[in-house]
Amino acid sequence: MEERIDKINYYLDIAETVASRSTCLRKKYGTVIVNHDQIISTGYSGAPRGRKNCCDLGYCTKKKLLPEQRHGGYDACRSVHSEQNAIISAAREEMMGGTLYLAGYRTENHEYEKGAAPCLMCRKLIINSGIEKVIVRVNKIEYVTFYINDWIENDEFLNGQLEY
Repeated sequence: MEERIDKINYYLDIAETVASRSTCLRKKYGTVIVNHDQIISTGYSGAPRGRKNCCDLGYCTKKKLLPEQRHGGYDACRSVHSEQNAIISAAREEMMGGTLYLAGYRTENHEYEKGAAPCLMCRKLIINSGIEKVIVRVNKIEYVTFYINDWIENDEFLNGQLEY
């Protein structure tokens, strides 16, 4: 008899499936927001509604505009992050006290992003959404949990970390 998957990896598997809809050519991310064991919202990374996606253009705009930039440079990226898309598709009262599940992988090798965590812009949105914790997939069974109160108490902007 096959072992039953735990609830956290169940939601992370759904987030990973949502990520497969991502239109980014470099990384695919998916988000699932859950509260009281009910899916509230999902989101994947992609260009704003009605705008061309990088997968439609055939090139990464960030890589074209900032070829040497590995991290940051989000203003050159066409994509709305998966966390942002999930948050704007849900009502705040539904997210209050909930959990955001995030799964992402690199397109060239389908490997999970090492050290993945919401960027600083997404953290600000997550804080304001009322979500209590974020769970990020590390590999197929392991994950890391971030508690939003830690982000509030350890304000990275006051510590000089100003890049997204």
